[in-house]
Amino acid sequence: MTSERIDLSDLMCRAERLLSHVWMVRTFLKHSPETEDDVEVSQIHRALYDVMLALGPSAAAGDYDSYFRLLKKKFRRLREATESWRQLQPEVSSHMNFRMSVESLTAAVAELEQLLSRVDAAGGSEES
Repeated sequence: MTSERIDLSDLMCRAERLLSHVWMVRTFLKHSPETEDDVEVSQIHRALYDVMLALGPSAAAGDYDSYFRLLKKKFRRLREATESWRQLQPEVSSHMNFRMSVESLTAAVAELEQLLSRVDAAGGSEES
C-alpha cells in the first residue's frame, strides 16, 4: 500500500490559516459586550485560546510532527467548544455577527478535521 506523499509544511500553513478564524471568533466572543459576563461563553473562548496557545510554539519552530500531534490531541476540545457555541449562540444574540461567528468557527473546524484526516492517511504525526 502506498501512502499519499504530503507536504507537512503546506498543511501546517493551511491549518494556521484555518486557525485564524478560530482566533478571530475567540477574540469576538471575549470582547463582545453581549458576552462580557457570560460564564458559558468565557469557557468557550478560553477553550479556543487553549488550543491556539498549545500550537503556538510548534508553529513558530516549524515542528510539523509536534504541531499535528498537538492539534490531534486538542481537536476534541476545539470541536466541543464549537458545538457549545453553536448551541448557545441563539440565546446570546441573533445578530448577524454572532450567527456568522458560528459559521466561521464551524467551517474552520470541519476543514481542520479533513486536514488531520489527510495527515493520518499519509502516516504523518503518529501519536507516541
